[in-house]
Amino acid sequence: MTTWDYDVAIVGGGGAGMAAALTAKAAGAERIIIADSANLLGGSTRLSGGVFYAAGTSVQREAGIPDDTPDAMFEYYMTLNQWRVEPALVRVLCDEAAPALEWLIEMGVYFPPEDLYASGVEAVPRGHAPLGFGAAIAAALEGLVESEGIDVAVENRVERLLVEDGRVVGIAARGEELRAKSVVITTGGFGHNPQMLQQHYPEACDAGEWTWSISASTCVGDGLTMGQDAGAAVTGHNRGLLLITPGFARELEVDPPGWLVYLGPEGRRFITETAPYSVMAGAFKEQGGRAFAIFDEAARRSAKPDSKFADAFAAGIVAVNFLPDFLAQMADAGKVQVADSVADLAAKVGLPVAAVENSILRYNADAQSRTDTEFFKDPAYLLPVAEPPFYAVEMRPAIVCLTSTGLRIDPSARVLDRSGKPIAGLYAAGETTGGVLGERYVGGGNSVANAIVFGRIAGRTAASEAAKLP
Repeated sequence: MTTWDYDVAIVGGGGAGMAAALTAKAAGAERIIIADSANLLGGSTRLSGGVFYAAGTSVQREAGIPDDTPDAMFEYYMTLNQWRVEPALVRVLCDEAAPALEWLIEMGVYFPPEDLYASGVEAVPRGHAPLGFGAAIAAALEGLVESEGIDVAVENRVERLLVEDGRVVGIAARGEELRAKSVVITTGGFGHNPQMLQQHYPEACDAGEWTWSISASTCVGDGLTMGQDAGAAVTGHNRGLLLITPGFARELEVDPPGWLVYLGPEGRRFITETAPYSVMAGAFKEQGGRAFAIFDEAARRSAKPDSKFADAFAAGIVAVNFLPDFLAQMADAGKVQVADSVADLAAKVGLPVAAVENSILRYNADAQSRTDTEFFKDPAYLLPVAEPPFYAVEMRPAIVCLTSTGLRIDPSARVLDRSGKPIAGLYAAGETTGGVLGERYVGGGNSVANAIVFGRIAGRTAASEAAKLP
């Protein structure tokens, strides 16, 4: 008779991993362990803004949005992704997001109704921003993990899965083997693994040495490797979320100011500068992966932080680089190009002079009339480019927020092999998995919702299957 050390072993202690552990406990699993390579739980969830994407929630109703539904969320999600995600998984995400949010609220995570916002390119506010950001979600989950008596082994990177007769039966770390009836992989993505980025998310590598990841430093793709070694299929090639950056430093500036003027290699504007971050990387890709942000001395001198990011800036989650003194420092350092005329500036950065002059001439006319005749930008951001000196900053989509290539799962979070059959004893959730997140990010909170929803499902399924074994 097999001797089991645990009912459920969870590899990775971020939002998905802790959600899996707590749900497995509630579903009847008695012996549960979370193994994580970091020195504390929370993973990328702890580092994030914590925004949670959901429809039909109590927060929406309190904010005066009584009629949003999972059906509407599903239609929007699938249409935006052109049905190039797995519908069965997205259906589950849409149906279970609101219950998962309410579960977090029951734990004490507060999502202020006034902070609800429209995520990505949608009109319905579904981005639920928690007070205290992702750290608040991680703290609530971690507190409950401790109170429920779930074993935690930090600074323990799992090296491999134990497989016998086609079934996953445990994990190995630090030369020690632990046998478990069910194993759940929730190790996050591979943003800190350059080789995996090149293989699975080559678009992220187009920015060269500019590329860097905001995920937890432990996210190196080991869960993906372990799953493949056990025969798992991988899905979602070349998907994730990239944010544009001036490359001043490895700091997250989630939303560069809308008063910038973006010019592509042909010297023309190609998008409204206030477009959602979820689509900006795709627009830059069409321009060859780089463009220049143009502004003048008046804009530099009057630059100030966007009030909507004040709390995140104070918490150290985001940076604000487009400020007067800092831009002057970057100009002195040669990271911002400066010239006394628009023509000289264009020549300095290698853009066609006549095209740039014409683009700025037209933009200034629009600024004067308070109507963006090309891209219909909010007039509040239509600042003329008229007062010398003039400035240009190269921008690239280079900040890897998340990777979306991962292990293929079914709606019950069972890991599937290359023939589409479940691998006995193996489950996965969150950024480790593929098929949920598409080529372009739907909007704020998509990744956190994915982690918590499928973490709960994985824990529930793992506990149920573990109960069937002696």
